[in-house]
Amino acid sequence: MNKFRFTIKFLVIATFLLAFASIAQAQATRTWVSGVGDDVNPCSRTAPCKTYAGAISKTAAGGEISTLDPGGFGTVTITKNITIDGTQGAGFGSILSSGVNGVNVNDSATATPNTIVVTLRNLSINGAGTTLGTNGVNFTSGKAVHVEHCDIQNFSTNGILVNVNSAGGAELYVEDTTIHNVAQGIRLTNANAASFVIGILDGLNISHLTSSSGNGVVMETAGFATIRDSMISFALPGGSGAGIKVTGAGGASIINTTVAHCPTGIALTAGSTNRITHSAIINNVTGVSFAGGAVLRSFGDNVYDNPTNFAGGAISPQGQQ
Repeated sequence: MNKFRFTIKFLVIATFLLAFASIAQAQATRTWVSGVGDDVNPCSRTAPCKTYAGAISKTAAGGEISTLDPGGFGTVTITKNITIDGTQGAGFGSILSSGVNGVNVNDSATATPNTIVVTLRNLSINGAGTTLGTNGVNFTSGKAVHVEHCDIQNFSTNGILVNVNSAGGAELYVEDTTIHNVAQGIRLTNANAASFVIGILDGLNISHLTSSSGNGVVMETAGFATIRDSMISFALPGGSGAGIKVTGAGGASIINTTVAHCPTGIALTAGSTNRITHSAIINNVTGVSFAGGAVLRSFGDNVYDNPTNFAGGAISPQGQQ
């Protein structure tokens, strides 16, 4: 009897250890995808997966998915801390998303919503197809999204949408990224007006918007952005959009940035306080439009050259209301 019990215990322990080893293997810190991979694989370098969605389930929280060769690796929904790297040089990873969002970031169904941090690096996110994709990056729940060295194009709504409802706020970081052929570049809004959504946009290039009412960067409820070393330019004669638009109690800080060939360069509404330095607002129909007492504080080192430079208000020297 004792021998039988020992055998049973041994089998139970062996089964547990095998299951644990299987889970550990399935949750690697670094996984790989390839155009000739298969999602039944463990997503290792020698046995890569086929899609980013397939690799996510086998990547540990905080881990990284790398790309072995050029290819289209499918749309993806992200619910945990992770980095997806298109691995420029080895192969530029592409997400093709006709008719749908390219990347969804949404941790609302987890035990700790509004906490994940996601990095998207060296990716082409392309909504091209018979039906254009909806949003390139659709960030609805999480703590922060980093978009680094990416190309986002061909979307019917936004290149990047941050539309959260978070008392703890949310963050978007964009570095050296191009957004073009979209209805609107970047939209920032937080339905929980007691908090905020902040964008740090550095080395951003937005061009060729397809909607006459689209904006390059728009900050809505509790939306704030710092835009630095960037270019926003889209020729839409008769359009109503702006290169940079702030509505409600949001705000923009514009540093060493050019806004050109837009219906309005910068559009500001009531409740917003904004700042500008070392920037050029040129060749727009209207340079800066003010409404409801909005403020644009200037360090006095900017260039304005538009048929109408200011409408509805005037620049305030830095330090004055």
